[in-house]
Amino acid sequence: MIQAVRGFRSKPRASRLQPPVHFMTTAAKTLIRVGHSPDPDDAFMFHALAHNKFDTGRFEFTHELVDIETLNRRALQGELEVSAVSIHGYAYLTDKYALCSCGASMGDQYGPMVIGLKKYALDELKKLTIAVPGTLTSAYLSLRLCLGNFAHVVVPFDKIFEAVEAGEWEGQKVDAGLIIHEGQLTYGERKLELSVDLGKWWFQETGLPLPLGGNVIRKDLGAEAMHEVNRLLRDSIVYGLQHRKDALDHALQYGRDLNREQADKFVGMYVNDWTVDWGPRGREAIKLLLQRGFEAGVIPHRVEPEFID
Repeated sequence: MIQAVRGFRSKPRASRLQPPVHFMTTAAKTLIRVGHSPDPDDAFMFHALAHNKFDTGRFEFTHELVDIETLNRRALQGELEVSAVSIHGYAYLTDKYALCSCGASMGDQYGPMVIGLKKYALDELKKLTIAVPGTLTSAYLSLRLCLGNFAHVVVPFDKIFEAVEAGEWEGQKVDAGLIIHEGQLTYGERKLELSVDLGKWWFQETGLPLPLGGNVIRKDLGAEAMHEVNRLLRDSIVYGLQHRKDALDHALQYGRDLNREQADKFVGMYVNDWTVDWGPRGREAIKLLLQRGFEAGVIPHRVEPEFID
């Protein structure tokens, strides 16, 4: 039985939680390099693959852990067979990659946050310089949709607190910061103030969850391999949800400044029923985010998402 996290929608639909499908092992293995962020939710969902918890058949998986903006940039070159990417980043990858139906990081009335030494109104934020974790992140896209154009400085996601507290980054002024990952749970411990939660803002605007990240598979693997790899990724997510304690033990290695209770809460926020499958509302949310990004002039072309089931 999956342990629910109070306040978050973490119980997957029963029909999605079937036992992993095991494939016959063959002599020759196809290498699948998986790129994902070094944070608790990604570590949780890939725990089973990283520790060989089930037979992956004709595929051998290796893992490369780097920050999400780096993954977005590497995906532009098609470097990895499978990668976590921002939904904003995916807009520039459709020639090389398709979206997996599993692996979603969805902000269901919570998401990236703008924080600062004081609380700012939206009209005030529009006049400030904001530290952002990358211009291909969904956090940046959603803040552009919220504020319009704004002055920004790109700062590594795990250095944004420091930049806000110092008021600068590498000689550039910083008034506020756009935080992702576990910073959403820990900013208060540093006496920083929340100005806007973009997941809440997006829900008020659309009635939909905010699609932040997902997994993509490189198209040159071919349709059969893409479907098999997608199914194995899903199996790894389901395994983690069904063996929560072991997967959480693994995820804690990447929980910067999170205790176990906080890590469990964070994983519950971003590894849940949306992660097992986007579902119709999740797919609708992706299409709408990309459409609005185009209409706002942030994304230069229309994007029609392609999913691998």
